Amino acid sequence: MPLKTALTEMLGIEHPIIQGGMQYVGYAEMASAVSNAGGLGILTALTQATPEDLRKEILRCRSMTDKPFGVNLTILPSLIPADYDGFAKIIAEEKVAMVEITGANPAKYVPIMHANGVTKVLHKSANLRHALKAEKAGVDLIEIVGYEASIAGGQPGDEIGLWVTLTLALEKIKTVPIIASGASATGRQLAAALAMGA
Repeated sequence: MPLKTALTEMLGIEHPIIQGGMQYVGYAEMASAVSNAGGLGILTALTQATPEDLRKEILRCRSMTDKPFGVNLTILPSLIPADYDGFAKIIAEEKVAMVEITGANPAKYVPIMHANGVTKVLHKSANLRHALKAEKAGVDLIEIVGYEASIAGGQPGDEIGLWVTLTLALEKIKTVPIIASGASATGRQLAAALAMGA
């Protein structure tokens, strides 16, 4: 029996589960399988060599599922030189259900996505500081990962796990839904996140 939550209603999915954006794993096969199973599958933009290759992968995923799916755009210019604006343009043009932005402040891309029909912009936040900036930037969802997810952008002193960071985020952020991410692999952990208000 599907579990209805604010997240499932917002994204048009059956289960409150979003596939992580995993480089070199987030291809159409995996994203469509997750979406077909009732979650939200995620393609990983930087797995593709060029923005046009991402467009082809989005179209391939659409041929494998009629369910919503999203695209992860990890922005790490000092580590991965890429045409980030070009990838963002393709994501906006293809109007995927959701874009997950991580590694940088999403403020530059939120208006572009919303103006082009990508109605849900999620920011993957490694800490409360990132989450508050994302809220201010106008994202629609905030994903809290905590330190154990090894996400980019942390600084000394940010070594705080998901469950503590999630608690802080749920206390401070009231304008957008919060998603628990990483450090979770069981139904009990899903139930705990839902019980906390994520």
